[in-house]
Amino acid sequence: MRLARTLTGVEVHAEGEQGTCYLGGVFEIPGATMRDKLHHVNEVDDSLRRFLCHEPRGRPQTSANLVFASTDPEADAGFIILQADRAHAMSGSNTICVVTALLETGAVAMREPETTVVLETAAGLVRTVATCRDGRCERVTLDGVPSFVEQLDVPLDVPGFGAITVDVAYGGCYYLLVDAAQLGLSLDRANARDVVDAAAAIRAAADGIVRVQHPEVPEIDFISYAMLIGDDDPAAGKLRGATVCNGRVDRSPCGTGNSARLACMAARGQASTGSRFTATSLIDSEFGVEIVGTTTVGGRPAVLPRISGRGFVVGTRTSTVDPADPYPLGYALSDLWDMTTLR
Repeated sequence: MRLARTLTGVEVHAEGEQGTCYLGGVFEIPGATMRDKLHHVNEVDDSLRRFLCHEPRGRPQTSANLVFASTDPEADAGFIILQADRAHAMSGSNTICVVTALLETGAVAMREPETTVVLETAAGLVRTVATCRDGRCERVTLDGVPSFVEQLDVPLDVPGFGAITVDVAYGGCYYLLVDAAQLGLSLDRANARDVVDAAAAIRAAADGIVRVQHPEVPEIDFISYAMLIGDDDPAAGKLRGATVCNGRVDRSPCGTGNSARLACMAARGQASTGSRFTATSLIDSEFGVEIVGTTTVGGRPAVLPRISGRGFVVGTRTSTVDPADPYPLGYALSDLWDMTTLR
């Protein structure tokens, strides 16, 4: 067997959302910082992303977390998230996956009952505390990046749904957030395909109308995901949502999506510092989400979110390519993939 390339990762899921963690740090991605590397993958050369995330080595729900040594002395490591559409700056579920993999493989020394792990991301430093017992990482609590509202109640005309409004907010990535009741949808497992189709229609309607640019991180200038919210009871501390990425639903409650949602709730007076909620996904997995403080970003109000969830190692993954393989960078077809999101 002749192999031109072989990469091995640790398979982890965070409350249902899969994230493969490649800890070797042998990737030829130019740039000293995670922001530099994000820019290189998205604007210069995305061959490694396609190699890992597209078929036959990848699948629509693939997240490939590339872990590097950090140049920031405060950080234990850095990482960027590769997905089917592009590289992304930050992800709550993938942060939980990376911390779990680092600790349970011994790449970062585990200390019981708590281990602090600081990660450099393209969105900024993310500080985490892992609860550890009997050699296991039982839970990861992360302080997300400052999250803020871009626009509230943006009107859109969405084919099949008519006139709706969406919120545009940042939680480490930019989101379109829409109340599922406007679409006549309830957020349960049986409606997962309808949720995906609605989110795709909303993103298409927003294209060319909604524009974003992070005031301090020029590399973050795109909408990453649409998140449908609803079927919840904020007064009882319960939130429910479904983030849609690459033509499928995020299995976890979504850390960056709930960070963006907390910013919107704060802007509407529905939450403030100290507010805590349990966020659930379509598979009823849970994240603890809360606001632990406020700040400003580029002169605009921002909240400091905290996300808590569990990660589980489920195996290892080895991705290889034969030099004679006609599809070294993979492929995608519309039977499984949302072709409108692919680059």
